[in-house]
Amino acid sequence: MSSPETSLLQSWQNNAQAWIEAVRSGAIESRQQVTDRAILLAIQSRQPERVLDLGCGEGWLLRALAERGIEAVGVDGDATLVASARATCSSRVHLANYETLVDAQVDIGTDYDVICANFALLHQDIIPLLAAMNALLAPGGALVIQTLHPWTAAAGDYQDGWREETFAGFKGQWQPMPWYMRTLSSWIRALDMAGLRLAELQEPQHPQSPVPQSLLLVATPQTL
Repeated sequence: MSSPETSLLQSWQNNAQAWIEAVRSGAIESRQQVTDRAILLAIQSRQPERVLDLGCGEGWLLRALAERGIEAVGVDGDATLVASARATCSSRVHLANYETLVDAQVDIGTDYDVICANFALLHQDIIPLLAAMNALLAPGGALVIQTLHPWTAAAGDYQDGWREETFAGFKGQWQPMPWYMRTLSSWIRALDMAGLRLAELQEPQHPQSPVPQSLLLVATPQTL
């Protein structure tokens, strides 16, 4: 039996085309109404010149940043998503999984004013990757993470652990995807262990919804 980590990677490979179609057709309501704008505003508030989009997927955020005059570089571990991003973006887009980034086997550049991870940190052991990204930040830079809000996603089971996304209600053929849920304290602890400190926390919410649509964290390198 494959591990959840392996199944997570396989699900991205199997779901890549369906994901491209869902994003580009505007089929994901929460993204259209709340979360796409939230990550853009969080990045722009830092007034960055260079941004790395970690787990850039099909490249929508790269295109949005370029339209705003921001130099953006993408990296993703799935070849189909990278090919799609390269075909629609003027940005450089690297093919590299998280393990190779942790081991610095691929040169994706350095001195980024912002490194963003938009719903892209779904595996269990994120601390080595966070530490590797910390090392790529320019002085005064920040890591901007948007993820599923743990309180909303917990469904009454508020503790760290693997969950499953079935993509119920999404059009197309989808393979269920395992993802690792962590509590708010677990997120903050992971940042701390990676040499980062929480500088800002947001809970993007639609005015007509009683629950937050996401959790948005802005972290900066710790100072001595």
